[in-house]
Amino acid sequence: MILLSDPRIAAIESRDNGEALIDLRQVDELRLDPRLADEDGMFARLRENVLDRLLTAQRALPGGLRLLIVEAYRPPHLQRKYFEGYRDELRDTYPGWDEDRLHVEASKYVSPPEVAPHGTGGTVDLTLCTAEGVELDMGTAVNDSPEASGNRCFTASPDVVGEARRNRDTMSAVLRAAGMVNYPTEWWHWSHGDRYWAFTLNASHTRYGPVELT
Repeated sequence: MILLSDPRIAAIESRDNGEALIDLRQVDELRLDPRLADEDGMFARLRENVLDRLLTAQRALPGGLRLLIVEAYRPPHLQRKYFEGYRDELRDTYPGWDEDRLHVEASKYVSPPEVAPHGTGGTVDLTLCTAEGVELDMGTAVNDSPEASGNRCFTASPDVVGEARRNRDTMSAVLRAAGMVNYPTEWWHWSHGDRYWAFTLNASHTRYGPVELT
């Protein structure tokens, strides 16, 4: 399992093709969850081509199912806050871990800020819901940590079976077919055009680099 803390991820050249970020709140076909909404709607911004891929994936879902978008773009300052907060939480829980171990373990749940996918606008956290907005069983809640979930948040966790496994597999199949890649420690995290996407597909550089929205 390759983590975002792996030096091979940071070594990938970061380029940006200048593609616009679209406000998903204006896209009627997609359903947005308000749990991480901010006043400026940053959470709902996504690159235009990635939006097209999400719509393609949603149209391939079985009848009655929809994608539920939890968070797309994340500003750098918020990424840093999340990463440092989780790393400090791990430090308190595991006082014997050195700084390198803390960095690696924290990256299983929150990306190190210097390679953060959400800051490119090419990444989205999402789940499945019914047409009425009722979330499906995916084995854990969106954003459950490895510690809280006993690693069941890992996409391929052998402890996730039955209906939850079928739901994960259904969502994974349509997103992969649409050209998205998954971060394997987070079943809800999918991206296109970022460093992890480039590494997974052996691309020499990214399509999207970090952006600072104001």
